[in-house]
Amino acid sequence: MVALVFPALPTVTLPVTGRAERFPVRRIFCVGRNYAEHAREMGADEREAPFFFTKPADAVVESGSRIPYPPATTNLHHEGELVVAIGKAGKMVSEAEAQAMIWGHAAGNDLTRRDLQAEAKERRRPWDMAKGFDKSAVVGAIRQGALPDGRLRCLVNGMVRQEAALSEMIWSPAAIIAALSQMVSLSPGDLIFTGTPAGVGPLNRGDSCKVEIEGLQPATVTIA
Repeated sequence: MVALVFPALPTVTLPVTGRAERFPVRRIFCVGRNYAEHAREMGADEREAPFFFTKPADAVVESGSRIPYPPATTNLHHEGELVVAIGKAGKMVSEAEAQAMIWGHAAGNDLTRRDLQAEAKERRRPWDMAKGFDKSAVVGAIRQGALPDGRLRCLVNGMVRQEAALSEMIWSPAAIIAALSQMVSLSPGDLIFTGTPAGVGPLNRGDSCKVEIEGLQPATVTIA
């Protein structure tokens, strides 16, 4: 047994629909601008190859949690997304091979400090502090199996802010995985946020936000 200078932190895990076992989270990758309307909303008019940013595994927040309004921002935004859970290792894979790497899916919310992101874009700096902050990755229970064929909705205090069909994604989950695998080796436990539709907007203290995807348990969070 390897001796450690202090105890290692426990593995981050998420619930699995219909099972007692939990899904261990390894890494979190996120795709930018994967819905055409959102790309235009954020100032990009052309289809572009998938690009990625990351969040640490311990940014995960389980559905139903209450979290504090994050520091260093006055413009916290919701971004409802489909999350893909990887269950098989792969690198430099084709889209067909990528499909076989998918273990399951979940509803997710990529919380974003939009003012920090805007400043980072203006200064051509990394997005890490805009995207990878504490409790910035809300994820619902993971459902094992095939991709649900339905719609995504994000509601704030019961009012719909975002809504789109999953089929409106520019890049399919398999295409996203294939592209990402050209740059990094993927392993079981990796999560991929597949992009958000148009309609992203602010969350304030006291707001409740719910991301719904047909066939999946919702991802809900309340901002304290």
